[in-house]
Amino acid sequence: MSYPKEEVEAAIIALRDAFVEAEKRNTWAWIADALYHEDATYFCPYGGAMPVFARSRDEIRATHYGRDMDVGSGWTGWSFPIISFAVNGDQIFSRWVNRGPGKRADGSYYETEGVSFITYGGSGKFSSQYDLFDIGHQMKLCDELKEAGLLNEALERDWVAPMKRRIIDSLNQGIPPA
Repeated sequence: MSYPKEEVEAAIIALRDAFVEAEKRNTWAWIADALYHEDATYFCPYGGAMPVFARSRDEIRATHYGRDMDVGSGWTGWSFPIISFAVNGDQIFSRWVNRGPGKRADGSYYETEGVSFITYGGSGKFSSQYDLFDIGHQMKLCDELKEAGLLNEALERDWVAPMKRRIIDSLNQGIPPA
């Protein structure tokens, strides 16, 4: 079923606004209930190191907006603004950034880019989402933030270090010993 363009655009604008609200609250899990259908799906490959495939709103809340976004207060100071979006029928393409706290000496943000491919499912909610971003660049960004004294210790311990271990383990598979 195809929905009016204005309705689809209103949904992605609501998601963009929800991200701003979540940054203020420093909690993200509520977004799943507000903007995803009960049977919605979500996929993010995390560079193959920790693919997340959620098959329901409950799983989206527990994984993407829960475990991966609600890492205690570790994300304090981070924002995830949706920079732009395009609508084609019920399909939405959004471009966003993972923006760390503070700014570099040159005034630029500490950030990496990502994209989402989202399907609108009516009633102001999404039926599917597929996220892509460069996890290697994200880890390098976190190293840069740590060097600048801006990486939260809980985030480093609970998300960055485990992700780096997964990436290294994934890359080491199939490599013969030296």
